[in-house]
This record gives sequence, C-alpha cells and structure tokens, in this order.
Amino acid sequence: MAHSERANGLQESNQRYGSLQEQLPKAGNQAVGPIEIFRFADNLDIVLMTLGILASMINGATVPLMSLVLGEISDHFINGCLVQTNKTKYQNCSQSQEKLNEDIIMLTLYYVGIGAAALVLGYVQISFWVITAARQTTRIRKQFFHSILAQDISWFDGTDICELNTRMNGDISKLCDGIGDKIPLMFQNISGFSIGLVISLIKSWKLSLAILSTSPLIMAASALCSRMVISLTSKELDAYSKAGAVAEEALSSIRTVTAFGAQEKEIQRYTQNLKDAKDAGIKRAIASKLSLGAVYFFMNGAYGLAFWYGTSLIFGGEPGYTVGTILAVFFSVIHSSYCIGSVAPHLETFTIARGAAFNIFHVIDKKPNIDNFSTAGYKPESIEGNIEFKNVSFSYPSRPSAKILKGFNLKIKSGETVALVGPSGSGKTTTVQLLQRLYDPEEGCITVDENDIRTQNVRHYREQIGVVSQEPVLFGTTIGNNIKFGREGVSEEEMEQAAREANAYDFIMAFPKKFNTLVGEKGAQMSGGQKQRIAIARALVRNPKILILDEATSALDTESESLVQAALEKASKGRTTLVVAHRLSTIRGADLIVTMKDGEVVEKGIHAELMAKQGLYYSLAVAQDIKKVDEQMESRTCSAAGNASNGSLCNVNSAKSPCTDQFEEAVPHQKTTLPEVSLLKIFKLSKSEWPFVVLGTLASALNGSVHPAFSIIFGKLVTMFEDKNKTTLKQDAELYSMMLVVLGIVALVTYLMQGLFYGRAEEILAMRLRHSAFKAMLYQDMAWYDEKDNSTGALTTTLAVDVAQIRGAATSRLGIITQDVTNMSLSILISFVYGWEMTLLILSFAPILAVTGMIQTAAMAGFANKDKQELKRAGKIATEAVENIRTVVSLTREKAFEHMYEETLRTQHRNALKRAHITGSCYAVSHAFVHFAHAAGFRFGAYLIQAGRMTPEGMFIVFTAIAYGAMAIGETLVWAPEYSKAKAGAAHLFALLKNKPSIDSCSQNGEKPDACEGNLEFREVSFFYPCRPEVPVLQDMSLSIEKGKTVAFVGSSGCGKSTCVQLLQRFYDPMKGQVLLDGVDVKELNVQWLRSQTAIVSQEPVLFNCSIAENIAYGDNSRMVPLEEIKEVADAANIHSFIEGLPGKYSTQVGLRGMHLSGGQKQRLAIARALLRKPKILLLDEATSALDNESEKMVQQALDKARRGRTCLVVAHRLSTIQNADMIVVLQNGRIKEQGTHQELLRNGETYFKLATAH
Repeated sequence: MAHSERANGLQESNQRYGSLQEQLPKAGNQAVGPIEIFRFADNLDIVLMTLGILASMINGATVPLMSLVLGEISDHFINGCLVQTNKTKYQNCSQSQEKLNEDIIMLTLYYVGIGAAALVLGYVQISFWVITAARQTTRIRKQFFHSILAQDISWFDGTDICELNTRMNGDISKLCDGIGDKIPLMFQNISGFSIGLVISLIKSWKLSLAILSTSPLIMAASALCSRMVISLTSKELDAYSKAGAVAEEALSSIRTVTAFGAQEKEIQRYTQNLKDAKDAGIKRAIASKLSLGAVYFFMNGAYGLAFWYGTSLIFGGEPGYTVGTILAVFFSVIHSSYCIGSVAPHLETFTIARGAAFNIFHVIDKKPNIDNFSTAGYKPESIEGNIEFKNVSFSYPSRPSAKILKGFNLKIKSGETVALVGPSGSGKTTTVQLLQRLYDPEEGCITVDENDIRTQNVRHYREQIGVVSQEPVLFGTTIGNNIKFGREGVSEEEMEQAAREANAYDFIMAFPKKFNTLVGEKGAQMSGGQKQRIAIARALVRNPKILILDEATSALDTESESLVQAALEKASKGRTTLVVAHRLSTIRGADLIVTMKDGEVVEKGIHAELMAKQGLYYSLAVAQDIKKVDEQMESRTCSAAGNASNGSLCNVNSAKSPCTDQFEEAVPHQKTTLPEVSLLKIFKLSKSEWPFVVLGTLASALNGSVHPAFSIIFGKLVTMFEDKNKTTLKQDAELYSMMLVVLGIVALVTYLMQGLFYGRAEEILAMRLRHSAFKAMLYQDMAWYDEKDNSTGALTTTLAVDVAQIRGAATSRLGIITQDVTNMSLSILISFVYGWEMTLLILSFAPILAVTGMIQTAAMAGFANKDKQELKRAGKIATEAVENIRTVVSLTREKAFEHMYEETLRTQHRNALKRAHITGSCYAVSHAFVHFAHAAGFRFGAYLIQAGRMTPEGMFIVFTAIAYGAMAIGETLVWAPEYSKAKAGAAHLFALLKNKPSIDSCSQNGEKPDACEGNLEFREVSFFYPCRPEVPVLQDMSLSIEKGKTVAFVGSSGCGKSTCVQLLQRFYDPMKGQVLLDGVDVKELNVQWLRSQTAIVSQEPVLFNCSIAENIAYGDNSRMVPLEEIKEVADAANIHSFIEGLPGKYSTQVGLRGMHLSGGQKQRLAIARALLRKPKILLLDEATSALDNESEKMVQQALDKARRGRTCLVVAHRLSTIQNADMIVVLQNGRIKEQGTHQELLRNGETYFKLATAH
C-alpha cells in the first residue's frame, strides 16, 4: 500500500515512546555520587564550600569539647558539695566555695567564647552554602536547558518532552534543596559525632567501646534504609514525571479536551500516575523514619549500657574512673548520638537530591550526533543554493526498519523553485528535514554548492535557510518579536517590510499596540491565517538563500492566499526554493515538480509535461479539480479579479477587526496580589486525612516527650552517687539504664508510626491536592487560559512545585512542629518544677530567638513569592522552546531562548544571594544565644545552689531540659524557610481552587433535553474577548440555521468565523444577544449535554500520546468504545486501510501530538474521532486542509456522507469544499455581509464573488 514503508516502523515506536525508556533513565537504585553532585561548582564555589565545611566542622566540634568541662564541673558539684542538709549549709564539701566559683566562672567564660565562635561560624557555614547552592543550581538549570536545546531531533523523537519540563521544575528544585544549607548542618553534626567519639575514647576506651558495640547495628540499619530510600525516591520521581507529562499534554490541548468532554479522562490518566508516586512515597517515608527510629533505639541502648557499665567500673575499683569520667563520656555519647540522629533528615534530603541529579546529569551528559551549538565545520562566506541529493536513503532512528527514502536522487539549481508532491507519507517532509540537517542520511549525501552539508557548521548552514511549515508555530511574545525571531539584529524597518511582503502589515497595524501585540501561547490569540502570515514574515526577514515552503498558504483564506502566494513567488526569485505541496494550484509555475511515492522519485518535470504523461501527478491534479465558475460570469470575473488583487476587502476588514479570536496587548503585566495564607489554613488542608494526621501527631507528641523524660533520668543518674550505699547505687544504675532503653523503644515505635501515618497522610494529601488543582485547571473558562499567568509552563510548575512545598508543611512538618513544641513545652515545664528561677533567666533569651525567627520567616516568605514568579516565567520559556523544538532549531534561535531563560533566572539568583545572608545571620544569632543562655544558666545555677535555693540534681535536670528545648527551637527555625515556601505555594493553590468558572463544565445544572434536533440561531449576538473588551469581534450578528442544513462561514482571516464555533461550543458566552439550540438559550442547557451534541474537526488536529484506537475513542468519553465501532468510523474517514497496514494496527502509538504520523494521517484520525461522537451538530474548521490530493476527495465524500441528517457548520478558506453547502454566510468585521447558496452569491457579484474569483 501507499504508506506501507512509513508504517512498518511505527510498531517499533511503541517500545520507545511514553516514558523516556530510551532517553531518560529508568527508576531504580540510581543516584550520582556524593562528590559528582557538585560537578558544576567553580573555583569560587569550591572556596565557599570549603570554608563553609570548615566553619561547620569547627562549629560542630565546640559542643563536644564542652563535655570535658561538664565532666569536671560535675565532679565539683558531686564531690565538692554532695549533700545540702539544711538549705543554708553544706556538708562533705571537699573544696572551698571560692574555688567552686572560680571553676563556674571559667566554665561560663568558655560558654561565652563558644557562643561568640558560633555567631561567626554559624553565619559562614549557612550563608556560604546557600550562596554556592544558588550559584550551582542556576548553572545546572542553564546547562540542563542548554543540553536539551543542543540535542538532535532524533533524541526528541524518543523523549517525552512533557517529562523533561517536569524534571526541569521538580527535580532541579529537589537538587537545590539537597546541596544548600542542609550540607553544612550535616557536616556540623558529623563533626560533632566524630569529636564526641574521640573524646569518649580518650576518657575511657573501655566504656566507649562498650557503647560503640551498637554502632554496626546502627550503620547496617542506616545503610539498608538509605538504599531503600534512594530506590523508592527514584520511582516516585519517575511517576511524578509521567504525571507531569499527562498534565502538560492536556493543558496545552485544553480546547480539544474541553470540546470532547475529556476532562475526567485526563484526570484519570493523571491520577493513575499519582497513585504510583503515592505508593512509592509512602514506602519511602516509612523507610526513612524506620532508619531514624533504629538509630535512636540503638543509641538509647548505648546510653543505658554506658551508665550500667560505667557504674560497674567504678564499683570494680578501676583507676581513673569517677563520676566525672562517666559523665564526660556520657555527654560525648549523648551529643554524638544527637548529631548522628540529626544527620538523618539532612542526609535524606541529600539522598533525594542525588537521585534527582542522576536524571538531570543524564540529559546534560548526552552528546548529540548533530550538536546545534557546535562551532566546528566549514562556514562559506556565501552560498549560491545549488542543492543535490545523491543516492540518499534514510529511516528514522526510532524505527530503523522503515525506509522512508530509498536511493533518492535530486538536483536543484540555484534560484530554481522545485515542488515535491505525492501522497501523505511519501517522504516529502523527510526530504525537507534532511535538507535542514535535522537528521543525517544513512546512505548517500546532500550537498549545497557541491559541499556535503555535514562538513559545514550546522548553525551557519541553517541560517541560510528559511522555513514556513504547514502548522505555523508562534511563540508567546509580541508579533514584532515573533518576526524578529527570524534573524538576529532585525531592524524595525526590515520587520515592517517583511510583514508587508507577507500581507500581514495591515491587520497588525489595526491592533491598538500594533507590532507590540502579544500573540498568546502558541499564537492562540491569532487566527490561523494571521499565524501563517506572521510565520511567512518571519521567514522572509531571514533573507534566506534557500526557502522551504511546507504548505505555506494552507491556512490562508482564498483572498489572502492569492496575495501571499504572489509575495512568496516574488520572495522566491533569486532564491533556491523547495515547496512541499498538496494543493497543486500553488506550484503549477514551479521550475521542476517532483512526484514522490514510498520514498522514491516516480516522475519529475514541469506541470505541462507531467499532465501530458497522465501519471501519478495527473491523477493527483484530476482528483483536486474544482467546479468552474459559470460561463456567463467570466466577464465579471475578470473585472472583479482586478479589484480583488488590490486586497481592498482584506484591508477594509483588517482596519476594523483585529481578526483575532483572542489576543493580548503588550502592556506591563499587573501582578496579582494574593491574600496571606495562615499556617492553620495550610494544616486544615489535611483534614480529610485526619485519622492518619491525628495518629501521626500523637506519635510525634510522644516522641517529643522522650528528651524531656531523658533530662529527668539524666539528672537522677548524675546525682545518684550522692548515696554511698553500693547496693542502692547498683539498683538505681540498673533501673535508670533500663529506663533509657525503654525510651529508645519509644523513639523507635513513634518514629515508625510517624513514617507510617504521616507518610500516608502526606502522599494522599499530595495526590489529592494535585488532583484538585489539575481538575480545577481543566474546568476553568477558556478566558482564564487566555491570561498571561496561566500558560502551560506556569500551570505545570504549580502542580510540580507548589504542591510539593505544601504537602510536607501540612503533614510531616506538622509532626516535626508537634515533636518540637512538645519537647520545648515539657522541657520548660520540667525546668520550672526543678528550678523556676534558673529557668526564667534562660527563657529571657527567648524573645531574641523569637524575633530572629520572625525576621527569617518574613524574609523567606517574600523571597519565596518572588522565586515562584521567576521560576514560573522560566518554566514558560523552557516549555515553549522544548515543545516547539523543530521551529527553534530551524530558526537557529537556541541561543535566543537560552538568553531569555537565563534572564529570568537572574532575579531569582539575586534573591537567593540576599536570602543567604538573612538565613545565615538568623541561624548564627539563634545558635549563639543558646550558648549565651547556657553560660548565664550555669553561673546563675551555681549561685542558686550556693544560696540553698536549688539542688545539683535540679540544676542538671534544668540544664539538660533547656538544652533539648533549645535544640527543638533551633530545629524549628531550620524549617522556617520551608513554611514560607509552603505559604506562598498555598496562596496560589487557594486562589486557583477558589476561582470558579462562569461556565462550569462539570456542573450538573441546566436542561438536558431528551433529543436534539439541531436547529441553531444566533440572535443579535455581540461579543468581545474578555482580555480585550475594547475590540468587538461579533457585532449584532443574527443567523438562523435549520436542522440538517450545512452552513459555511467564509471571509477574510479574523472576521469572526471561529468565534461563532466557540460560542456554539460555549467556550465563551456572548456579551449581548443569545445563541439558541432548538429554541433554547445554550446558557440554559447543561454544558456537558450541549457539548456532547457537537463534534469538531479543527484545522490543526490535536492527537494525544496514546494508541490510535484510544485517540479515536477520545471522541466519546462517556463509555467504553468497542474496537469494531472504532474501525467503522476509521473506515468512514479513509484511514482504516492505513491502520491495518501497521504492525501494531490500532494499538500503534501515535507519539506526542501525533508526531509519528503525517499531517494527512493526523487529520483523518481527527475526522474519525469526530464521527465516533455521532454528533447532531458537526463543526468543521477547514477539516480537509491538511490532506493530500489523493485522499482529499475520498475524505470529502466521507464528510459529505457524515453531514447527512446533521446540522453542519463549516469554517472554510477553500471555497471548493463548501460549494454544495445549503447556505454560505460571508462575515466581515463581525457582521454578516451576505448569505445564500454558492450560485446565488456568485450571481450577486459582491464579496463572495471576489473571494471565489481571487482563487
């Protein structure tokens, strides 16, 4: 069959597309090395990281050194003043009170010194690492985007682009979190652990080794759980990437999704991937908390062992063993254990970052076969444009068994216009892509001026080529910038001249902002004809030596086509022009016409020669012939044609109607001020998961009581040596040691409960929030999508980043807060019970810590909002570039997009540097004042003991309790930035969920008639798009359409034709007047029911990244469509035989946006999809424009058959397709200029006549 060679490889693509199976790594135990993650650090970063690590390690070493002094002072307290008998005098005091005072003062000064050092070291370690993390992350973002833009097109063929965008947002954010301030905190704790271990070994190696006997168990548990966390994190990220791909595909095709009522279908696809992520996330949370619980269990066991064994050593008479020795070792072990426990959450963040970095670095390290940024290769000063294909054979890398071109030979002389014609899939577009060097041939070569294009510099070579494709791609910026994308350094005069040559100048100047008018995402604010003319202007401003036109006029109305065709013919003079054409009327004057079939040249020659041969070209031409205008109209045709060529109709129309269905002006964007979101409101988000949250909170509260309980046990242990009875001492040692082990069991169980309950609550909440946010997005008004802030890139960033920031804040972070608050509250309560005066003194430092925390929180909230906006802008630019990579590469504008992307990162980078200083300062002050508080506490405690107002036991309990309380405050402050980010994300999420669409697509309200006849009426309808209220699109339009009739809308681009269709679909509501169906205002009808009565086939068909059968079944999402019914409508759309010729038949994957199919094949699938819907009203928006000549006639017959018994609205540029319409309505400036049948309108000799004769 005609397409068999192209089809043979499609089945192979099923194994390559959809989940990055070839191009991106699979989920598993994949993570970069701990050193490799910093590979993008430069010399300054290395200096900053080194200084930060040194500062953190010195900072971490200070506290363990204090254990030595604490041991000494304990001996002073125990041996110097053992028993206070009458609150005024002391017995058994072996040293003077003056000496005790001197020792306390020394200890106090030591503490002050520690605090001063912590002030400096804390600032250095945090700020330096936040700075270097910002620098490296910015560099990674740039390099990742650069590497994507550098890849050859074959790489994109096998890569899910949507997943790339998700990784760009989510994975890099995780990487940034892992290489920031968590690293110095981790090293600080590692240093504290190491120094504490060394001190304990020096003081008592026997006791230390006994305690360390649990270390292998700790390391084994940590290693096992760490491997599990890495594996599960990778699986979780992979699932989220797939979910992000679904979201991006649906949001970027929202009009198709809405038209076919497929919101719930897309939500199900999205949710299925979220379920996979949820399952992996729950397991990851359990593994992480199990690791932390095991550490605490074994360490508390080590505490108990320390006191039991230490007491035995003292009782055994070991020389050098005193209470101070045991306490010095014990304090060292305590701090070491706290440090090793504190390493766990930071290590988890770092581990997640390593897993995320693997995916990022994998893309960065991918070396393309054709490097778009390469500086190598020959750069001729000028080229003439002599092109030759020499025995070229080619198959796409994704399907190597399917030969697209077979020994293709063609010589094109400089300045010639050569047209390629043939059935869909014959290799025409492949030939063009090879000429652009988007791919390299497998055999043979392509030469330009006798130089193999592979030897030339790829960028310089592509700069000599201008391309206008069948489906024009515009970028979400101004009209002027889109034209200037054609070449660097385009002047205003050159831009305007190119617009004139492309017949775009008049409609552009009709806009209030003229060339500064924004075209919208993917050019959504422009009509099809406008987009095509802007694309042509972009190609012409390039002043190329080689011009490639791939159905360049297919989207233009009849009048504009003749004008633009003349412009293109003029532009072709002096240039080598290669035209890919379906409509043979556009290439009759070509110097050479090449007819292709199955990747080979069948015949070639000029038009007359090929017609005389009566071969394939002749059959294509005959199949395309249109009816001739009546003989009696010939004289009037000649005179009218002259008028039409002057473009008077288009100019009149353009002057008043911006030809838009929607557009935005290039005005300064007004930032939306979002209301402040309280933490309580964030916590309330998890109310649906309250059983898990309550149980997790109870576990956290119980876990938070472990340290306060420990402080009481510790105080008892220290002072139990006041009793000289060895039997009592031994019993007390065994009792308190066993109590420490019990605390370890409590810690293990409560941590495991936190992982089990909070992990489940967090993942369920994340899934629910993403589901709710995605659902809210899909059901918004179309006007909402027209807004600048709601681009696809911005919305997918919200799903990927905002929810990730909220999820932990409302669940697991709540556990940390509960744990810390419980710890702090009980510690303060215990402190008041055992020494209220000393407690009040230490708490006097609390306001300083509170103010520091408030400053940090407020600053972080501001930065979080700014960062979010900048990353949204960056995400939009990246998404636009990656989704339209072929256009970007063809225009050689990779560096331009790279520059725009980098510009958006500058502000975010500056904010990060400011944030570094604030974060470092707040951390340093909070930790330094903890030391100052300790100094004051010890000095005042000694005074209280001497004054008889406190016991040594009470002082140790208060000191330990306050120390743990201070640690809790410090840990809370560490997480303060996370809550600032969560509040910013929640504000955007609440705004989204609160925004209720005026046209609720999921509403069950409204009438649902038992039957629909299809009588339509537009009654005095006036309309303007909400984003441009001052520009009328329809003005008092009235029109009645009887059921079963076919009515065609014609007119110049932008006259309001597509707007009528969108009003009927109820994408928008008229500002005035009514649209009625069977006499009922469509506003009174149920929206879902209304849209179920319609089906649309658009000019640019949108297919989804799934199988052919699933794409056709997309036409009816209310049921499971049987395969036989799918085959039936496919046959009616003239696509069944092609599908049956594929190895995978109806299970064949079409690729992202149908990239594995030709334009004609995609259009026929879209027609089959519409027919499956069995609509009462059929909407055809230039439905046959993308079909080749061979297929068009048969598909037109299928459409004619499909129209029978249905009301049909046709938006047409090609008048040959609507000559048999029951009524033709000519629109101009949003009003009906004339209406009637084809013959009636021709006889009138007015607007329609001019359009027809201009062809």
